[in-house]
Amino acid sequence: MTDLFNYSRRETQPVQIGAIGMGGDNPIRVQSMTTTDTNDTEACVEQAEKIIQAGGELVRLTTQGRREAENLKNINAELRAKGYMTPLVADVHFNPNVADVAALYAEKVRINPGNYVDPARVFKKIEYTDAEYAEEIKKIEARFVPFLNICKANHTAIRIGVNHGSLSDRIMSRYGDTPEGIVESCMEFLRICKGEHFDNVVISIKASNTVVMVRSVRLLVDTMDREDMHYPLHLGVTEAGEGEDGRIKSAVGIGALLADGIGDTVRVSLSEPPEAEIPVAHHLVDYMTSRAGHVMIPADPAPGFDWLHPERRFTRAVGGIGGSNVPVVIVTAKGGEAGQDGSQYNPDQTPDFFYVGQHLPEKRVKGRKYIVDFNVYKGEKDTYPIFPYNATPFIAAAKSPLKFLVLQFGAPSEEYLPCLKAHPELVVVSMTGHKNRVGDQRALVHELTANGVYNPVVFTEMYRHDREHKSDLQIEAAADMGALMIDGLTDGLWLMNDGDITLTEIAETSFGILQAARLRTTKTEYISCPGCGRTLYNLRDTIARIKDATRDMRGLKIGIMGCIVNGPGEMADADYGYVGAGPGKVSLYRKKTCVEHGIPESEAVEHLLALIKEDKLRQNN
Repeated sequence: MTDLFNYSRRETQPVQIGAIGMGGDNPIRVQSMTTTDTNDTEACVEQAEKIIQAGGELVRLTTQGRREAENLKNINAELRAKGYMTPLVADVHFNPNVADVAALYAEKVRINPGNYVDPARVFKKIEYTDAEYAEEIKKIEARFVPFLNICKANHTAIRIGVNHGSLSDRIMSRYGDTPEGIVESCMEFLRICKGEHFDNVVISIKASNTVVMVRSVRLLVDTMDREDMHYPLHLGVTEAGEGEDGRIKSAVGIGALLADGIGDTVRVSLSEPPEAEIPVAHHLVDYMTSRAGHVMIPADPAPGFDWLHPERRFTRAVGGIGGSNVPVVIVTAKGGEAGQDGSQYNPDQTPDFFYVGQHLPEKRVKGRKYIVDFNVYKGEKDTYPIFPYNATPFIAAAKSPLKFLVLQFGAPSEEYLPCLKAHPELVVVSMTGHKNRVGDQRALVHELTANGVYNPVVFTEMYRHDREHKSDLQIEAAADMGALMIDGLTDGLWLMNDGDITLTEIAETSFGILQAARLRTTKTEYISCPGCGRTLYNLRDTIARIKDATRDMRGLKIGIMGCIVNGPGEMADADYGYVGAGPGKVSLYRKKTCVEHGIPESEAVEHLLALIKEDKLRQNN
C-alpha cells in the first residue's frame, strides 16, 4: 500500500543488466537513446560516448532489422575496447526475430507488447470470444518463451515496454483506450515471465499524456502487488517535446511517480541531442530522492480518496477559484512589475492574481486582481486580503467576497477548521517548509477533506534559483506539483522564487505546469518524439519550423513523429499529426486519420498549415 505522505522507495527485486544492477538497493539509473543509424558503428559509438560522459548509465539503440541487431556486436566491442562497460539496450518493434538476435549482443532487449506478436495497429475493432482471446495469448507465449530462453542462456535482461501509442487492436478492442488496457498489455507478458521463472525483467508504461502515464503506472504497481510481482520500473513521458515544455512535462509525470517512491530507472525523452537528456534526468532524480529520511508526517488518507482512480476534489467555488473553474495562477509581484501594462505577458498567460504585500502599485492595471496583506486591506476594487492562520480573528471584519488564508499542515486544526467552515469565501493557500513538500501538502488537503471542509486550495511553492538555473526551477516545481495535480487536489498554483527569474518567466512556468497535467490549456502543445535511428527526416529542424508557424494557435495539439512506431497512436488526442512515412516523406493526420500520405518533406509543413487553415474556415462557416 502506497504511503501518500511519507517518502520511501518501492521495494523491487534486483535485476542485473551487464555490469550494473537495477532495482533493489541500487540507485535509480539514468539512461538515454541514440538517434544515429545503428548500422553506422562509428556514429553510434561516438554518440554513446557523449551519453556516457554526460552521466548516462545505459544506452539504448533502435534495432529495426536483423542487420541493426547484428551490428550491436560491433558497437558493443568498440565501446568495451574504449573502456566503457555501460550496458547497451536494443529497442525492438514489430519483429520478434530481431529480438532473438539482439539478445545475443545487447545486455538488455526492449520489446513492445503492442507489436511483438500482434500485427501493427490499424485502429480496427475486433470482437473476440473468451476462447479466441485465450488462443491469442497462447500465440504470444509460443513466440515469447523461445526468446526468454535465449535471454537466459546469454544472461540478457529484458524490458517489457508498453507505449500508450502502440497498444494492439486486440487490447483496444477488449479494454478500450484505458489504463486498464495498458496494464493488461504488460501483465500478459509478465505472467509468462513469472511462469517461466525469468526474473531479469524491467517494465515501463509510457504515454505522452502525463495523466494517462501516471494513472497507468499506479495501476500496474497495484496489479503487480496483488499478483506478488516486484519487478523494477522504468519511468518516462514519451514524446515530451523539447526545451522548457519537454522538461516541465517530463518532470510532472516522472516526478508524480518518484514522489511515491516508484521508479528504478529514468529516461527523459527530449527532442534534443540525447546527451542533453542526462542532466535533466539526474537533477529530477536527485531532487525527488533527497527527501528520503524526512521527519514523519502523521496523516491519514481522506475517506473515499482513490489513488488509483483520482477525481478532482469537490470544492465550493469562490471568486473564480475552485468548483469547476480551471486552476488559477498567482505570482508575487516585485517592485513595480505588477503595475506595468500587460504587454510583457502572453495574453493567455497573464496571472489571475498578483500578490503585492503591503503596497498596492500607484498605477493599477485595469482588470488586474491584487492580493494584499490583511492589515493594509481597505476594500479597494479588485483587491483581496490574505491572512496568516494565526490571524483568523480578523477574518470576519474584512468585508471582501474573496479572501485567502495561509495554512501549513500541523497548524492547530481546532482553530482553522471552524474558521474555514464558517467562511466559504476563504481560499486556502497551502505552504510547506517540510523536506517532503508533496507529502506535507497532501496531508493538509486530506485533513480538510476528512473534516468536511470544501474551501478551494492553492499550492504555493518556494524556490531559490537564479536565471541561469531557470530550468532547475521548472523541473523542481513541476515535480513537486505532479502528484498534487494528478490526485485532483489543485485549484491554483503560486510559485515564488528568491532570485532574478522574472515575473513573466515564473508565470509562463506556472501555466506550463498546469498544461502539462492537462488542467489548463493556454498555448499550442507539441507532442514530439526524441528521435532515434528510425527517424525519417530532420526532426529538430522540422519541430522548429512547425513551432514558428503555429505558436499563436492557442489550444491546438500537434504531434510531430519521426516514424510510424508510436505515430498515430501517441497522437490519439492530438488535433494534427506529422509523421515520417519513408525517407524524406511525411504523412499528415487529422486525429487518428491519415489525410495525406507520402508528401515530400520540403512541402509537408506548408501542407500541414493549409490543413489547419482549411479546418478553421470550415468551423467558422
